[in-house]
Amino acid sequence: MVLESLLNPLSAEKRPWEMFFIGFVYSSVAILLSLWIFRDQTSLIMVFLTVMAAVPIVYATMKVEEEKDMVIKEERELLKEHNKAVIFLMFMFLGITLSFVAWYVFLPPESLNMVFDKQTMTIQAINNQVSGNAFQQLSTFSKILLNNIKVLAFAILFAFIYGAGAIFILTWNASVIGTAIGNFIRSNISEYASTVGFAKFSAYFGVASLGLLRYAIHGIPEIIAYFYGGLAGGILSVAIINKHYKNEKFQHIVFDVSELLVISIAFLLAAAFLEVYVTPLLF
Repeated sequence: MVLESLLNPLSAEKRPWEMFFIGFVYSSVAILLSLWIFRDQTSLIMVFLTVMAAVPIVYATMKVEEEKDMVIKEERELLKEHNKAVIFLMFMFLGITLSFVAWYVFLPPESLNMVFDKQTMTIQAINNQVSGNAFQQLSTFSKILLNNIKVLAFAILFAFIYGAGAIFILTWNASVIGTAIGNFIRSNISEYASTVGFAKFSAYFGVASLGLLRYAIHGIPEIIAYFYGGLAGGILSVAIINKHYKNEKFQHIVFDVSELLVISIAFLLAAAFLEVYVTPLLF
């Protein structure tokens, strides 16, 4: 595959910011191809095409991280190496998300519903209203946390079965988050549509910033959790494929995977707390 020959995890770890632009291009090309070839099913096909483009670098990352488990004995040093992978994968995720945001904001109304149809339905289905009542907030916190743990379980399972399968869960989430942010920006920008000029540029940028901030506060730790979980499942998958379970170092791999899972759950707890108790206060 051409994309696989152009990218590798080691170079991505050195220049993680480049993955932002790669993610942006992946999803933009996927949207264009979906509109051109599979117009009626764009909202799903664009996700699959983005995943297809991202699979080579993600799977190569799983292989490299599993190899590190076989070489590095110090757990602290190993976590630092895993963090490098999570960082550049996060940059790719942000690029994919902001691509969906940009397309949502700038697409004409007649194409908007078609391109983001499934994502809009998902947002409407999971849109939880957070009440000011402390008991209801606790109930909402529990529901959000359990839902996020379910998504984490799917990310781990997909990564374990398909190696790089977690990228599907993450790309779908990127499309849903991008739709939510894009809708927030587009809805608020419409208030300023009657007046166009340099005097209103600050309003446009302000709306965009608020839209990003509203979901970034709890969204970033949540996605980081899924990456740690996906990395754990992927490392275990590669270890089994390579039959490293016969190696005496497999116990070290299992311990490393367990540690990654604990970290991912800790991030999910923080994300749920921010979503329920912090974001409603700010927005």
